[in-house]
Amino acid sequence: MATDIAVTSEPRTSDCWDPETDNRLVCIDVHDETHDVKSFTLASPQGKRISFEAGQYFLFEPEIDAEENGRCYSISSSPLRTNAITVTVKRVAGGKVSNWLHDNLKPGMELPASGPMGKFNRPKAGKYLMLSGGSGITPVMAMVRELADKAEPVDVFFLHAGRSPLDLLFREELSVLARRMKGLRLLFLPEVLTGDPSWPGLNGRISKALLSLVVPDIAARNILCCGPAPFMAAARAISAELGVPPERYLEESFDAAVIEDLPAPSEGQAVVATYKVQFAKQQKVLEVSAEQTVLACAKKMGVRLPSSCANGICGTCKSKLVSGAVDMKHEGGIRQREIDAGFFLPCCSRPLSDLVIDR
Repeated sequence: MATDIAVTSEPRTSDCWDPETDNRLVCIDVHDETHDVKSFTLASPQGKRISFEAGQYFLFEPEIDAEENGRCYSISSSPLRTNAITVTVKRVAGGKVSNWLHDNLKPGMELPASGPMGKFNRPKAGKYLMLSGGSGITPVMAMVRELADKAEPVDVFFLHAGRSPLDLLFREELSVLARRMKGLRLLFLPEVLTGDPSWPGLNGRISKALLSLVVPDIAARNILCCGPAPFMAAARAISAELGVPPERYLEESFDAAVIEDLPAPSEGQAVVATYKVQFAKQQKVLEVSAEQTVLACAKKMGVRLPSSCANGICGTCKSKLVSGAVDMKHEGGIRQREIDAGFFLPCCSRPLSDLVIDR
């Protein structure tokens, strides 16, 4: 008996999300993960497929109080599910964008969005150690979901730390995945036992003793880490002490760094040029050295300027340059059409002349 076999073709370019031209997503679902964390699923209003790599993120720029506000959120869904993306957002005290999303974003609403962006991607390797703290679980969760969707053999040790058992994101789903994926081992590590005093496992913080005990072959694994800055600093130091080569340790962070003051020129050394940088809306004028980024100086002088990565990757600090010229060395956080329209990234731009910025 003959059977008809449907042959599917590759999607047309017009059916795919184009990071250079597409810039809005529509919310199609909101899901409560914990008492202060929600997952938002968003799709292209035109139904386009969205291609991305596990570990990447989107920049969202809702208009709040008549101002554009940018914030980067990692994608927590599997890249094999291209009809939509999901971002998982923790409500942060004083966080303008996270609180707005929790309080206002509902299915049917559209949101300005740019992406995908980022280089926190899983290398091809045989063995992994995934370390996450708090909402830093989102990019590594996307990696685990991808591995589950691919149904390939894996060797993954996943340690997720949280404030308390009630704050452990994706705990139930990860437990289900571990039963399906024979090579996935889990360790949940709450810092305190608030809300669940009968917690049966360990609690506390990551340490050299803990990792050497639960992951004795840590030096042979590729490590992927994301979480609060103190958590990642501890993970980085412990990994090095336990013999993990630097090239096999990868982390993701949106904590913007501020460059320290430049040292005074020594005798005989050429004096570095400085330029006046005016922030028009805030009516502030700064002196910025040709060797400093605009963002670094602005942060030190108290100028309000949104930022996340400080490396020209995320695009959060994108601003309109009214006049002047800069030397910008970005890592994909701004599109060419935006540069052509006069926008730049203060985090990776050094002044070449006096500047006027629409901020």
